Amino acid sequence: DALKQDEKLLALEAARKNYESDRQLQTLVIEYEVQQRAMQKEAVDPNCDTHMIDMIQNRINELYEAITTNETYLALEKAQEEVNALMNKINGIITARITGQEPGCTHNCATCGGCH
Repeated sequence: DALKQDEKLLALEAARKNYESDRQLQTLVIEYEVQQRAMQKEAVDPNCDTHMIDMIQNRINELYEAITTNETYLALEKAQEEVNALMNKINGIITARITGQEPGCTHNCATCGGCH
């Protein structure tokens, strides 16, 4: 329950809501998915039109660039990375408690960052 109130998890939830409510971004994401399906369909067609495939691929690339440089998308990505880092830290602590071994311990104190 305390973890639910962590600022990183709260920031992730806020970023997710912003992502879902960003109509312009959602339009790009939907079109990206449609273009991906069109590409898959065209690629398996034995009579495929290579010019059409090039056009679809170019549009996919444009959409990908627009999505991955969008501020709302970047904020969600950053928030997710921070939560992932937190969860990795928590999993390391749990593992250390179960095994008695600190995360990343090589048993060679020359490589140690200082677990003691």
